[in-house]
Amino acid sequence: MSWRNRTPAPKQGRRHASGPSARKRMVVVVGLLAAASIGLMARAFDLQVVRKQFYQKQGDARFLREMKIPVSRGTIFDRNGEPLAVSTPVMSIWADPSQVLENEDRIPALATALGVDAGELKDRLAERSDREFIYLRRQMRPDAAQAILDLNIPGIDGQREFKRYYPSGDVTAHVLGFTNIDDHGQEGLELAYDDWLSGKPGAKQVIRDGKGHVVEDVAQIRAPKQGQNITLSLDRRIQFLAYSELKEALDKSQAASGSIVILDVPTGEVLAMVNLPTYNPNAVNGSDPSLRRNRAMTDVFEPGSTVKPVLMGAALSSGNFTPTSPLIDTTGGHWFFQGHDIHDTHNYGLLSPTGVITKSSNVGAAHIAMGLDTELMYNTYRAFGFGNSTNSGFPGESAGLLRADRDWRPLDKAIMGYGYGLNVTALQLANAYATIADGGVMHTPTFIKGVDNDAKAIITPQIAGEIVTMMETVTAPGGTAPQAQIANYMVAGKTGTAHKASLGGYSKNNYTAAFAGIVPASNPRLVGVVIVDDPQKGSYYGALVSGPVFSRVMDGALRLLDVPPDNIGRWYVGGPLQGQGGLVGSKPKADEPVDDDVVEDPTP
Repeated sequence: MSWRNRTPAPKQGRRHASGPSARKRMVVVVGLLAAASIGLMARAFDLQVVRKQFYQKQGDARFLREMKIPVSRGTIFDRNGEPLAVSTPVMSIWADPSQVLENEDRIPALATALGVDAGELKDRLAERSDREFIYLRRQMRPDAAQAILDLNIPGIDGQREFKRYYPSGDVTAHVLGFTNIDDHGQEGLELAYDDWLSGKPGAKQVIRDGKGHVVEDVAQIRAPKQGQNITLSLDRRIQFLAYSELKEALDKSQAASGSIVILDVPTGEVLAMVNLPTYNPNAVNGSDPSLRRNRAMTDVFEPGSTVKPVLMGAALSSGNFTPTSPLIDTTGGHWFFQGHDIHDTHNYGLLSPTGVITKSSNVGAAHIAMGLDTELMYNTYRAFGFGNSTNSGFPGESAGLLRADRDWRPLDKAIMGYGYGLNVTALQLANAYATIADGGVMHTPTFIKGVDNDAKAIITPQIAGEIVTMMETVTAPGGTAPQAQIANYMVAGKTGTAHKASLGGYSKNNYTAAFAGIVPASNPRLVGVVIVDDPQKGSYYGALVSGPVFSRVMDGALRLLDVPPDNIGRWYVGGPLQGQGGLVGSKPKADEPVDDDVVEDPTP
């Protein structure tokens, strides 16, 4: 046998080395399993017992959400139950940006449905990818929103909301105001009564799936509280009538703006308040902010001769004047007082206090003012509401301007007698006339129907009645405003035509044309004030511009409210003249301007 084919025999006395025995391996495996089990049990104990609440919150945060339960804003009604502001259901589309971006291929379809550019939408989502909630489109029509939801794009969902709608549009815009996209009042009565109207949204817990859709309502956290309704004092019919007539007058005279205020005499309720130009509260975005202010509440003007009935309140209260005496000399139609020419447009000679009202004599009013105690005159103006807010509760209401009597120079006092040197709002002027109409009792103006209204006596019923009788002569033949007459109704009123203030004095060609009146004069129910700012075409006199508007609006309002006539067979345009109450002077010819309120420059 060749040595190469032999296999060496193992050496005696030595064993071949081998790995761990099966027993040892089993022990190791069992030990590792036991350790793992103990670790798992410890971890389970930590998760389920020690930190259960923490992880429960983390899990809930991913699938359990708190959702707002939207509530409908309260409806605003007019005094007859006609809706002026209602809330309609809409849908808003929102997104979880990270989920939508994970399905990038669906973005073009989403963009098409939203009507936006796909690239811009993607960029917007990417910029907000750290958020879990962003709005893509607010307040969509429910059918349009549902079309987007039907695309079933992960991360897209809808939220039910409400949008405000104003059936009367621009006719009631300045009184009602409007709400923002979150349905909170921004101006007007929507702002003033926002807490009452808006209610309190509820809240509930819901479970969302991986696409962000609600799959289950878990619990209601807070019950929703619906907004409460409000019934206003406005009469929608009268509001539309006032709007129509004012618009026609502004178009005809090419005036810059205008306002009408109508008050219910016994209650102080605002039946109509119209301003032009106006805006559409259903499409506020993009409208001129300057058109949104309620001029009747915020804009002030010098009242001109419309202040003369208030002057008479002070004069008659002094005991030194009656409707018929003393006679006041206005001969020549001029009074040069402290270097200033106070003048009328006609020579009326001797006038009684009633004649001063009838002819709207500035000379006569200045003489009466200078015959009064300064403190009495100031206190009377202040008592009638000049220089004070009416406390109507309307946001942004102006208090006007009435300087303290200690600052009055003699000339200041004289020109305040015919309505310069002070500023009022249309509502303040209307409230002053309503005070005269209600026997000298002033009510706080209100936009809410049927509220208990504060009332206080300003002048005696006798004096108030005498002033009304004096103002009746204004609309009679021979007065300054027969154009303000209303068939079958007695009208007590006053014209006003004032130069507008400008830098360095008063403009020679810009005026405020006003008329304020009471109907029916024998048993006052309504007060109306018409202000036309800066008429540029035709006449600029208050009697010829604002008087006819007053006549047409109040004629319709009296019939709508079924107020019985009080002027059957008495006077009318061109008819018999009665009750002049001591007028002394000539009657102007038919072709003469009858409103004598204008002065060239009321300050030196």
